[in-house]
Amino acid sequence: MEQQFEAVLTGTDTTVNGVVTEQNGIYEFKAIDDSLQLTIARNNEGHWERIAGSEPYLSSWIDELAEQI
Repeated sequence: MEQQFEAVLTGTDTTVNGVVTEQNGIYEFKAIDDSLQLTIARNNEGHWERIAGSEPYLSSWIDELAEQI
């Protein structure tokens, strides 16, 4: 079952507000203003990793999003 919640990521100049959709352990963040998309999931070792998303992106967003899950 798909779940949604609001999340905030820290950009270089400002925060990025968005909605996270979870389905089957895959989490997709979409910015409200469509400026950013980031999809993360746990790898075989249990660590969060980026599996898709817009460019450019900050690697810190992976951990920042994972903390909000």
